Amino acid sequence: MSIRILVDMNLSPDWIDELIKQGWQSVHWSAIGDPKAPDREIMDWARANHHIIFTHDLDFGTMLALTHAKGPSVIQVRGLDVLPKPLSPIVVAAIKQYESDLENGILIVIDEEKMRVRLLPI
Repeated sequence: MSIRILVDMNLSPDWIDELIKQGWQSVHWSAIGDPKAPDREIMDWARANHHIIFTHDLDFGTMLALTHAKGPSVIQVRGLDVLPKPLSPIVVAAIKQYESDLENGILIVIDEEKMRVRLLPI
């Protein structure tokens, strides 16, 4: 399975170009869904369409933990500046390092200094 990434509303659409440069199919939620959709709808779409959620929102990790879901995988970036320029190298490295785990169900939390990884279900 190839990596397919759904970029959440709280991240810039500029991420799409950065992810596509790596050969990953990527789409911003604003291009396919209601910008005001609840997180549950976004998560359900990602699961049904085999996409990884890329977000700045803590709610996705919480939903995974509360439901003990096995997917979809979530990549969560933390920090004040979540634009591609400062974080792209770290995000790209994380996706490459954990590619097979992302296909099976994982939560990755990334900030400028560290990365935490949890296999799903939590």
